[in-house]
Amino acid sequence: MIRPATPADLPGILQLIRALADYEKLTHQVVVTEAQLREHLFGPRPYAEVLLAEEGEQLVGYALFFHTYSTFLGHPSLYLEDLFVLPSHRGQGHGKALLARLARIAVDRGCGRFEWMVLDWNTPAIQFYESLGAALAPEWKLCRMTGDALQRFAATAA
Repeated sequence: MIRPATPADLPGILQLIRALADYEKLTHQVVVTEAQLREHLFGPRPYAEVLLAEEGEQLVGYALFFHTYSTFLGHPSLYLEDLFVLPSHRGQGHGKALLARLARIAVDRGCGRFEWMVLDWNTPAIQFYESLGAALAPEWKLCRMTGDALQRFAATAA
């Protein structure tokens, strides 16, 4: 079953985020708290939304997404930040169901694009995405500014 998250799901969402970080060997980067998730997902100005995959009463996967805007298309885009299914529940259709629901949301909301990133070493995910019809865009590189670099650069603004 795929459903939107509610505030009651926050502990489970945080566990799934930590499981994703463990899978990607990035556990040391996870500093998000349940309070931050509550504010950013369910506060007065939500920045993102979450869909959950459930098997019985157990959360087995999630997709965290938000909107961006394509100036070239003149339409919003749906951006998938995280897609994760617990390893013990992979191959059962949860990931595909989450992606299909996101595609439906994108179409229903008039989005011109549905985009996400994948780590270059994650061959199973790349093959899965390509099998669904997704195309990788090798000509694009992610630019990221965080921490001290972000703070220093922001300080240069007039």
